[in-house]
Amino acid sequence: MNVLHATPYYAPAYAFGGVVRAVEGMATTLATRGHNVSVLTTDALSQTERYTGALETVENGVRVLRSRNLSVWLRGRANLSTPFGMRQIARDLITWADVIHCHEFRTAENLLVTPLAAKQHKPLVLSPHGTLTTSTGRGILKVWWDRLLSPAVARRFHSVIGLTTAELNDVKSLWAQFGAHAEFAVVPNGVDPDAFHQTTGDNTFRAQWGIGEREKVVLFLGRLHIRKGVDVLIKAFKAANLPDSRLVIAGPDEGMLPVITPMLDERIIVTGYLDSEARRAALAAADLFALPATGEGLSMAVLEAMATGLPVLISPGCNLPEVATYTAGSIVEPQVEPLKQALQSMLGDEKRLSEMGTQARQLVLERFTWARVAEQLEDVYRVLCYDSLG
Repeated sequence: MNVLHATPYYAPAYAFGGVVRAVEGMATTLATRGHNVSVLTTDALSQTERYTGALETVENGVRVLRSRNLSVWLRGRANLSTPFGMRQIARDLITWADVIHCHEFRTAENLLVTPLAAKQHKPLVLSPHGTLTTSTGRGILKVWWDRLLSPAVARRFHSVIGLTTAELNDVKSLWAQFGAHAEFAVVPNGVDPDAFHQTTGDNTFRAQWGIGEREKVVLFLGRLHIRKGVDVLIKAFKAANLPDSRLVIAGPDEGMLPVITPMLDERIIVTGYLDSEARRAALAAADLFALPATGEGLSMAVLEAMATGLPVLISPGCNLPEVATYTAGSIVEPQVEPLKQALQSMLGDEKRLSEMGTQARQLVLERFTWARVAEQLEDVYRVLCYDSLG
């Protein structure tokens, strides 16, 4: 099957965002399973930086074609692509493709790709990646986008994939407002469990940041954005007053660094952006992963932490009730007092913490590997391709 993924970002070795890692996982796994996979994207590396290499490459068996963004400023300020020359590239790729899979909803790429695909009667799939609701940011832009552009785009999609049942309910509600109809499915994010495993005896990260071998490490790994709850986590960590413990805050700033800086003390480390290798080293050094976020789709960072064998302390907004089912960690409200109590309880019982870590990895192996995700994607694609032929 020829599969085309259309996405604003695709820079696996560089990008921090979970959507990029999710698209990379889908694309590369489908390629290893014998599909011909291409990715249509832009030259955006981050909110402010461009990709400067060849515009057409092959990465891990996936053909990647990039168009230049006209405005880096719009990319950074409004998270909006301005792809130059993408229409011609898209036309040729759509002719080649059996199915087109678009990532995120309110994008310039979808305005270009979906009418071309509809004209050629090609099946269109959408993965919103938890970005549909206004609670995830850019609320005013989303409202106006939906008034002017979204209904026509939504009606072109034959299938919409939610990461969780909660996201799928959001999709169905919005599609009803747009007067659009589609097939709906739940397909989660995944990870490669072989790429994330606890590296015993590896003290590289601890040595780099001056963390003692016996100190307990609580790791926050994500963008420093208000909805990630990093400020609440810092307050809870300080209130817990745990002996021989450190809190590591890792990730690029998206507005919260000036807020949290006055809260820092000698027990709290802020690393800034970490590339993929450094992220794995941070996970290997940690004893507990914490993400008290709201408005998550299905956090790649949490899945990667569990694949590493880490117990997790998360909020209901992370949409992973399976953590409670598998006893792979704790789910508490993103507030100081419940987070403080959970930190004290989890880090105060090493045996229980270790058992939770074992269960966390087992949860990933049973439900959240890319191989399992690829099987579910193939089911969605086959039905659409069969219907288009019939």
